[in-house]
Amino acid sequence: MIHRRALTLAASTFLALPLIEAHLATAQTASGRTPEVAVAPQYDTTHVYVAPADVDRFVAAFLGTFGGQSTKQFIVTVTPTPSTTSSQLLQTPVGTVSLFGFTTPIPYPFGSERTGYLVTDLDKAVQAARDTGADVLVEPFPEPIGRNVIIQWPGGVNTQLYTHTQTPSYAPFQTIPENRIYVSADRVDAFAHSFLAFSHGRVVSDDAHAPGMEIGRAGDTFRRIRIESGFGKVSVFVTDGHLPFPYGHEVTGYEVPDLEKTLSKAESLGVTVLVKPFTSDGRTSAIVQFPGGYIAEIHSRAGKE
Repeated sequence: MIHRRALTLAASTFLALPLIEAHLATAQTASGRTPEVAVAPQYDTTHVYVAPADVDRFVAAFLGTFGGQSTKQFIVTVTPTPSTTSSQLLQTPVGTVSLFGFTTPIPYPFGSERTGYLVTDLDKAVQAARDTGADVLVEPFPEPIGRNVIIQWPGGVNTQLYTHTQTPSYAPFQTIPENRIYVSADRVDAFAHSFLAFSHGRVVSDDAHAPGMEIGRAGDTFRRIRIESGFGKVSVFVTDGHLPFPYGHEVTGYEVPDLEKTLSKAESLGVTVLVKPFTSDGRTSAIVQFPGGYIAEIHSRAGKE
């Protein structure tokens, strides 16, 4: 049964290839008709929601694992309807987290957005998103330090776009984190077209037979597309949804100089290693869970750990 399923997945991926390539080509053309609104990867954050009791433990574990510092914690309303949360920015050399600890129920659809992207002009970005096929789930609204909107790319991928009242200035990352997106074969062409056209990105690699061990299915293959743009890195995993835990739950991948040392440090801080290190596609990777429940991939270039 497993072998048959693997063949079906590989076959569907192969058949989709010409269609994907056509959409990627039209996306490159479409991007010329939309404004470029990205600022830089260091202004893009992973959104992490934890229970208030777990906020301090998460901060200690995340910063202890990757280095960096936190901004001051504020108690604010970051939604267009009444709510209360703690909010702080955890800035590390390998990625940034916007951390929320809601003390009230979380209004829909907040908590489902994976990342926040700083844009140069929110209204232009919203129009560009619509023009390239994205939905606007939450119309633009003001919050304490700027304006936000939540959009959804084809395939059900939610993203916050935001602007700041005062332009921030952050140092570039030492290594750019990877936004890890899982989509179906039915929607990957639409997602790729929309995101590439919006981000003015480029396809770095497109592997129709990536090793299944990368999604917990050794012996199978799947399609993996890597994209880079002014918003950073995106890895798109095209699967049939038959994913063992914790694959699909990890939102971001962090590149570190030495995976073994990073994992040792993380475990000493209460981080759980869910998937032990394995090597594929020139990197050695592991998946971990931080206090509070946040799941992430961490990797080093093969031979560097």
